[in-house]
Amino acid sequence: MRKLVVSTFVTLDGIMQAPGGPGEDDSNGFAHGGWTVNHWDEQLAKFMDETMTAPFDLVLGRKTYDLFASYWPNAPEEAGAKPLNDATKYVASRSRPALQWRNSVLIEGDVAEGVAALKKEDGPELQVHGSSDLLRTLLRHDLVDRYRLLIFPVVLGSGKRLFSEGAVPAGLKLVDSAVSTTGVVMNTYEPAGEVTTGSFVQD
Repeated sequence: MRKLVVSTFVTLDGIMQAPGGPGEDDSNGFAHGGWTVNHWDEQLAKFMDETMTAPFDLVLGRKTYDLFASYWPNAPEEAGAKPLNDATKYVASRSRPALQWRNSVLIEGDVAEGVAALKKEDGPELQVHGSSDLLRTLLRHDLVDRYRLLIFPVVLGSGKRLFSEGAVPAGLKLVDSAVSTTGVVMNTYEPAGEVTTGSFVQD
């Protein structure tokens, strides 16, 4: 069985849209592209390096795939290109795009069923980066085994959210945590079953 791991940059108010730069994703008038850049430090780089050095394959939505494919095939090895280029890229798309980046495979048919089948295979962990539309499908079908959430000390007020309206209620267990020098909280969570409730008011 393969684990599916979500690695995502999010703001304090849950926005995950366009963390890398202006123009990355300006849909719906989003004007804050690149909101992570000024918070990068050695600790954050080390966290990401450790995330990307263990063997992995990728599960990506079409927009994130196109963004990655426009950069990583020609990026220098010292930038960390080799693991991404070597990984198998499983792509969710409503159309049938020409996937020209090496080791790219279209997920045929129902995406949730396709990802569930991938998880049953032998192989390295499956990492999801970005891909907000795809994430909503994976969350709705309870397919995520681990979350690596890098929470930045930024509030944007609008944009695509990791947990949007309609998210399935679920408990999470914190299994690792660290804080960068710039205040980025690097948390790792695993699913912990249903949400449990109680009351501080005694009868």
